[in-house]
Amino acid sequence: MIAAMILQASGGSGFGGFLIPLGLMFAIMYFMVIMPQQRQRKKTQEMLSALKAGDKIITNGGIYGTVNGIDGDSVILKISSEPQVKIRVARAAIAQVEASQDAK
Repeated sequence: MIAAMILQASGGSGFGGFLIPLGLMFAIMYFMVIMPQQRQRKKTQEMLSALKAGDKIITNGGIYGTVNGIDGDSVILKISSEPQVKIRVARAAIAQVEASQDAK
């Protein structure tokens, strides 16, 4: 009878004592890592879907250009003042849209 009480007391608290810190660690990880990544991904998707011709952008490779056209998942960039200097980049390769001078 005493042995059964000892087993019950040690077995129940050991498993519960393990789950509570594990749950707290997961909650902290979610709020510190996963949630900010989801917000950033949503913000990037909104920026890419709002692209239009004439926007000044910077690619992940550091190329500055002006959007000349959009063709599905790719964007045609004008990268020089010469009219024939254009390149095609993946829409996902766009890092940011520069603020227009009207917004300043």
